[in-house]
Formats: sequence, C-alpha cells, structure tokens
Amino acid sequence: MEAVSIHFNTDSELEQRISRMHARDRAGLIAFVLVLWCTLLFTIISIWSYISVPAIQVILVTAGSFVLALNSAAVLAMLRHYDEDRHFIYGLDLKHLDEMRQRRR
Repeated sequence: MEAVSIHFNTDSELEQRISRMHARDRAGLIAFVLVLWCTLLFTIISIWSYISVPAIQVILVTAGSFVLALNSAAVLAMLRHYDEDRHFIYGLDLKHLDEMRQRRR
C-alpha cells in the first residue's frame, strides 16, 4: 500500500472543511441529547399513572435524572474535547476521506 499525499489549496480550505464537520457533529450530538431528554420525559409521563407505589416513583425519577445528567455531561465533555482538538481529529478524518476518494478514482 503506497502513501498518498493530500494537499489542500489553502489552509482556509482545510479550516472551512473542519468547521463544517465540527458543526455537523455538534448538531448531531445536541439532537441526540434533546431526543434522549424527550424520550425519557415522555416515558415517565406515560407510565406515571400506572405506578401506584410512591417509592417506585422516586426511584424512577432519580434513575432517570441520573441518566439524563450523566449522558448530558458526557456529551458536553465530548463537545469540549472535539472543540479543543478539532484540527487533529477532523484533519486526520479529512486526510483519510480524501485518500479513499483518490484511490477510488
């Protein structure tokens, strides 16, 4: 397998591509968290009337709150990490994507 050198016309072209990829990933992660919140809230509201034991209600709300809090915190940490290392992460992705496109030709 031979190495393929990918050259960008300008650094601004690479920066624009990195920014677009980062924006798509950020939007996807935010959408995931919103869907998670909506799903858990809908589930709790839907089954609330069927739970007759108050202790189970407390456990359900507590567990759901932990799931939402921990997943939201993890996604926020991942977004911060992606923002800090975006040139390394996305630059490497773009390099490999461009190499795959060039090999297909």
